[in-house]
Amino acid sequence: MIPEKGRKLSARLTGLIGRGQRTGKILMLYYLGLILMICAGLFSGGQSAQAIAAAQLDGSTNFVTAVVDQAEAAVVQINVSRTIGYTYDPFSRMAPSERVVRGLGSGFVIDQSGQILTNAHVVDNADVVTVSFQDGRVLEGQVLGADPVTDVAVVQVKARNLPTVVLGNSDQVKQGQWAIAIGNPLGLQETVTVGVISGTERFSAAIGIPDKRVGFLQTDAAINPGNSGGPLLNAKGDVIGVNTAIIGGAQGLGFAIPINTARKVAQQLIATGRMEHPYIGVQMVALTPEVKQQANRFTRGRMQVTADSGILVMDVAPRSPAARAGLRPGDVVQRIDGQMVTEAGQVQQLVEAAGVSGNLQLACDRNGRSVALTVRPEQLPSAQ
Repeated sequence: MIPEKGRKLSARLTGLIGRGQRTGKILMLYYLGLILMICAGLFSGGQSAQAIAAAQLDGSTNFVTAVVDQAEAAVVQINVSRTIGYTYDPFSRMAPSERVVRGLGSGFVIDQSGQILTNAHVVDNADVVTVSFQDGRVLEGQVLGADPVTDVAVVQVKARNLPTVVLGNSDQVKQGQWAIAIGNPLGLQETVTVGVISGTERFSAAIGIPDKRVGFLQTDAAINPGNSGGPLLNAKGDVIGVNTAIIGGAQGLGFAIPINTARKVAQQLIATGRMEHPYIGVQMVALTPEVKQQANRFTRGRMQVTADSGILVMDVAPRSPAARAGLRPGDVVQRIDGQMVTEAGQVQQLVEAAGVSGNLQLACDRNGRSVALTVRPEQLPSAQ
């Protein structure tokens, strides 16, 4: 006969054994299901969620490495050399010799037939251009066209079936999105840096390069000399910009030409070898209370800025489209084609959209009086 305490202990052990058996069965079924899912993913040719999770857990891959694997083969190094004249030493018996300057930048293949996008300043005045690929090939390049106004150039190499990048849509880029730069900074090939999009629509005048006519993307992904012309990519591996500019002395400030702009320029360079840039010939600044006060003080009553918003015309170039239309210094442009304008960059965008020989309807304030003018943009003179 089993004592009362013995019966209770026996029942408890039986319950534990039963639960253990049930737990064991559950675990066995879980692992069997996991193995089946992994095998299904492998045999179907795709990656299962478990495989991806396991790879990320051991640090072998992430979205950056996936982007690099997708795009890196299409990123190239642009090597240039240019002759800048003869050097002569009057105390030497040697004949004058040519001085050759070499430089390098980055680029990326946009067409399998060998068209490569890069910066205009990378190939500026180059006598010889060669392109180094990551498979070790070095091919001679020909500059199809370079546009210093947007800093975009296209180089052609003789090759077929080259790896290419995927061009994205820079109009959809938002502040805070991932940004991945690939290039050859300081000659260090296949360098990858990561950051975010710090800002969009950074107009050239605002970042200290007023000779360009681009609304840049700003990123904190490290961009150094040699990165110029390389791609800026999003988390999917699509190119959203062309790395082009850094500000000396600043940290974490890099800029890229939006790919939609670069693609438009590249298409025209490939087709005609040059890019048309409409202009109207004014210097302008967004009107603020401070600007208004300074303008009225500077003119000493010769003109009076009465408007509170718009674009203040500071100067009008002689014989320019704006001068022929009757625009004057001190005019405040408030609307163009019915659209309110409050930033100088907006005016430039509308001029670009109108194109050479297009028409712009300007609504201006002149000393408190409304003035309507029609301006027809012309091709930007090469000297400018």
